[in-house]
Amino acid sequence: MTKKREKILVTSALPYANGALHLGHFAGAYLPGDIYSRYQRLLGKDVVYVCGSDEHGASITIRAKKEGISPKEIIDKYHNLNKESFQNIGMSFDIYHRTSEQLHHETAKEFFLKLDKDGDQFEIIESEQYYDKEFDQFLADRYIKGTCPKCSYEEAYGDQCENCGSDLSPLELINPLSTLSGKNPELKKTKHWFFKLNNHAEWLKDWIENGQFENKKVHNPQNWKSHVKGQCLAWLDDLKPRAITRDLSWGIPVPLDNAEGKVFYVWFDAPIGYISATKQWAINNDKNWEDYWKGEDSKLIHFVGKDNIVFHCIIFPAMLKAYGEYNLPFNVPANQFLNFEGRKFSKSKGWGIELHQYLIDFKDFQNKEDAIRYALIRNMPENKDSDFKWDEFIDFHDNELVANLGNFINRVLVLSHKYFDGVVPQVSVEGKVALEKVLPIISEYQTEIEGFNFRKAIIKFLEISSFGNTYLQDCSPWVIYKSDPESQQVKDCLYVCNQIVCLLSTLAEPFIPFSSKKIRKLLNLGEVKNGDLNIVLEQLKNQNSLLKSGHQIAKPELLFAKIRDPKDDSRIKIIEQQKAKLAEIIAFEKPIQEPIKETITYEDFIKMDIRTGTILKAEKIEKTDKLLKLIVDLGMEKRTVVSGIAKYYEPNKVIGQQVLVLANLAPRKLRGIESQGMILMAENEKGELCFASPIKNFGNGWVVK
Repeated sequence: MTKKREKILVTSALPYANGALHLGHFAGAYLPGDIYSRYQRLLGKDVVYVCGSDEHGASITIRAKKEGISPKEIIDKYHNLNKESFQNIGMSFDIYHRTSEQLHHETAKEFFLKLDKDGDQFEIIESEQYYDKEFDQFLADRYIKGTCPKCSYEEAYGDQCENCGSDLSPLELINPLSTLSGKNPELKKTKHWFFKLNNHAEWLKDWIENGQFENKKVHNPQNWKSHVKGQCLAWLDDLKPRAITRDLSWGIPVPLDNAEGKVFYVWFDAPIGYISATKQWAINNDKNWEDYWKGEDSKLIHFVGKDNIVFHCIIFPAMLKAYGEYNLPFNVPANQFLNFEGRKFSKSKGWGIELHQYLIDFKDFQNKEDAIRYALIRNMPENKDSDFKWDEFIDFHDNELVANLGNFINRVLVLSHKYFDGVVPQVSVEGKVALEKVLPIISEYQTEIEGFNFRKAIIKFLEISSFGNTYLQDCSPWVIYKSDPESQQVKDCLYVCNQIVCLLSTLAEPFIPFSSKKIRKLLNLGEVKNGDLNIVLEQLKNQNSLLKSGHQIAKPELLFAKIRDPKDDSRIKIIEQQKAKLAEIIAFEKPIQEPIKETITYEDFIKMDIRTGTILKAEKIEKTDKLLKLIVDLGMEKRTVVSGIAKYYEPNKVIGQQVLVLANLAPRKLRGIESQGMILMAENEKGELCFASPIKNFGNGWVVK
């Protein structure tokens, strides 16, 4: 009886078709999904990897208005650009679909109607919503900015404050402004359909925290990343009904008679795009899409950035549960953010590099696709934010790809041709045994990939070529060959090294697929196929050859060329041009300073009681990476103050710091802790904070006038 192949449905977040993707996007949600899918295919799993363009929502219409063209022209432009970039960088999607396709519209409508028929999943709420008169449209939450009511951060969005992490509604913002016109929006009555997300809190918590769903263990919570679980559990404390409709002309119309002028909100429509993409793939390949979404032997894995965790771990699973029959995600190994040379990617400032632009700028760079894939994997923001730097890109390339992997493969091929005319030599029993030493490293390589630790996995991959380099150097066949050209030691050494090269050609495929193909070509082998890793492992365990004795390999060619090459400066010049662009931005950059606020009276000022104080204790607050809980000595008393400074100060570094405290600020609860004042800070143009404090130690409790 034939054993059924395990099915794995892999998704990467659908990118908005309103702009080009940059390297941060690629490292966050797409490259990890590609690595995992390629690896599972090597094991012979039945993998379907879906993605596509998210082509609805306010951001599309806004971009269209700015460029003076139709939304359809915008989505066509960026869908084609991003799809081509993905193809050129080696993404192995089984389908790259579009949410503007008729099949997706039908799927989203059917999904909604099934939930609506249930009678207890939605409620219609009439409310006042912000409306931009100048742009003649209601404003999505992200297109409203204002002052956070909880921490007074002045750049909070209508759905969330990125300073204190609080979940907000636009109506809570102080002094709200439209990001379209820059003016105060007006409130206008409208009605919307709300998904009763709060009804799902109990089972979601059990599913996320314990892996339990309907009295069954459906996943191991220990395998979920801690920042993913932490963010989810923080959200579950205060789930509310969530609007699933918007007043827009661009989107999927709500298929009800009483919903004229309403379209699905993009967060409801977009994840259903995974389902419609799978349906289209199944139609194209004569498969049953339900086997992958509803089958007991199928696992669903979402690859996203940390800003998409809540949608894929809370909202979409609740939608799937409400519909019924669908599998819930087996894992959501969300990455954090990749910065660029110490700053966030910024299209408006030209800070960073877009994926398609990299491919254009590096068109003459040998193996450009794998060079960037490798550097991004080595610096992938798997559990915390990381930073891409061009100097590190060079070091990863020259010191690891060239000096380790490329050097080993080239030496083996050159020596094989020199001593055996490119024919894999006969091996002794002792020679075969030497290969067993790589088995533990392969096992570690597999463990790390299966745990979504791709940075560690690629280091294990390099350990195998390091082992090969050391083995070759220890054998030194060039020394033995001089005195004994027929030496079995030389034959054993080159046999083993050729087996390692063949092994590397397979293990490289998930990470650097272009190099994998090139190595296979140098070995006179076909490209790696599904299930090949299983075959390789079986052969190694049984001491069978990966490359049989007598196999003819091709003439050697360099796999990679050094960037820092004194004989050829063409590659380093490409990097220098990238650095020059950044230097120019910095040279002409003016500090962005906030304008002086409205004039206040002296009476307003003297209402503020600002006191000197000293921080006695400091600790991080669970489930947030921004807040510290501080105990501050104000002389006459000690106060608890919650402050959003955790990104800039470690708790142990602020103890003893003298600070200025707004002491008569009304207490406010933040993350369940009553904050009894506010620490005064200064903020520069990068958003970095530093203490505003006395130059001299004036003791605690002194009044600032």
